[in-house]
Amino acid sequence: MVQGDRPDDSMDAEQQQGRGEQLLLFVGGEAALCPSGGGEAGSRSEPVGERQATSASEGNRALETDALMERICAPENLKRAYKQVKRNRGGPGIDGMTVADLGPWLKAHGEELVTGLLDGSYEPEPVRGVEIPKPGGGMRQLGIPTVKDRFVQQAFLQVLDPMLDPTFSESSYGFRPGRSAHQALRKAAEYVAEGRTIVVDVDLEKFFDRVHHDGPTFGRCPMGRLARRIADKRVLRIIRRMLQAGIMKDGVVIERYEGTPQGGPLSPLLANLLLDELDKELEKRDHRFCRYADDSNIYVKSQAAGERVMASVTRFLEKRLRLRVNRAKSTVAHVSERKFLGYRLLAGGRLAIAPKSLERVKGRIREITRRNRGVSLERMISELNSYLTGWVTYFRYANAKGHLQRLDEWIRRKLRCVRLKQRKRAKPIADFLMQQGVPEWRAWRLAMSGKGWWRMAGSPPAAEAMTLGWFKDQGLVNLTERYLALQH
Repeated sequence: MVQGDRPDDSMDAEQQQGRGEQLLLFVGGEAALCPSGGGEAGSRSEPVGERQATSASEGNRALETDALMERICAPENLKRAYKQVKRNRGGPGIDGMTVADLGPWLKAHGEELVTGLLDGSYEPEPVRGVEIPKPGGGMRQLGIPTVKDRFVQQAFLQVLDPMLDPTFSESSYGFRPGRSAHQALRKAAEYVAEGRTIVVDVDLEKFFDRVHHDGPTFGRCPMGRLARRIADKRVLRIIRRMLQAGIMKDGVVIERYEGTPQGGPLSPLLANLLLDELDKELEKRDHRFCRYADDSNIYVKSQAAGERVMASVTRFLEKRLRLRVNRAKSTVAHVSERKFLGYRLLAGGRLAIAPKSLERVKGRIREITRRNRGVSLERMISELNSYLTGWVTYFRYANAKGHLQRLDEWIRRKLRCVRLKQRKRAKPIADFLMQQGVPEWRAWRLAMSGKGWWRMAGSPPAAEAMTLGWFKDQGLVNLTERYLALQH
């Protein structure tokens, strides 16, 4: 066991006892990791005393984090990490191991894993490179760690997050416990209501790919900032390996010297750790701002002030933090011309759904209701309900009744179109319309009209056959009704 990084190279009796407890964790396999009772306490944050310790000087904090790995490897923490990885699910990494395989693997290799963590020799595997389309165009690179590496990252996160999060800015809202996008939007609305109607919208170019691990600005990179807070070199060494783990694409492992891979549990915390320096700089300058992950909006009262802020913040990000500002997407404009977290801010601090968010939801509805999908109407409605219920719940704070009424009408016409096309020929179409109460002559007139499916779906007989009540019987969620119910 390598102990050169510890204050005392010998293992005392207390450490030996702790090791024994940690190894016992895996003896019972999945059942031992997830007992039926007594584990709920592990889902809470660190004790109050430990949170209070984070407000001490950095020197004291470093001393108190000297044995951090023992806390990470504590049985209760590992149980919680296992449960969370199971809840998160997700796909396999490069080794093909699924979440369902994790329990048996830990039963067989848990002792080896804990030993590697405690002596600092644990080596993360390369992440699986995956590209997904970005809502605004382009592709986003994700790095999917193996399931066992996600388990380790989750165990690290559960100990590090309660230590680091209380030191972050009050104006940071992304991926933090007890904070949300809606809180960021409410604060932004307050700034606009105060007359700060010009927004400095700073877009970081490929932020998660540009984060430097160390180098000339080591003190201002994630590893440098961690080293100021954490004395346990085993923890720092393994996090560095996580950051530098290669990324596998097309069967080839590519080495990485910068970036924090999106896809692992630790990625958001490390991103917040770096961008907290930007937050502190903005606070020092007495700016009003909201940051959600790498999306930063600064609110000022005039265009000239906004231009000055944009220039100075760009210099700070590029010279001090060595990040790249996307000048094509960053801008200074009236708040109504920009979107923030899918919303658009209006005069007086009112919220509306951003036009791009409406375009996006319509695009998703088109995908679900494609007429050539070959699925039943019932399945389409089930998929729509699942997506739209979450969507309208997120946008419940927007002034959106009119938009939602029009969207409801458009969705019903899409589904009428699907139902008519599923009947295929004139006689089945006429039979269906008559079954729904349309007079025979009108039903046959529409069925024999030769119109396209979309035009037929917008006709009075189609609306008469497939009424609001008919859609309610099919179980379709009504966005307007759902939205109004959420206002109470």
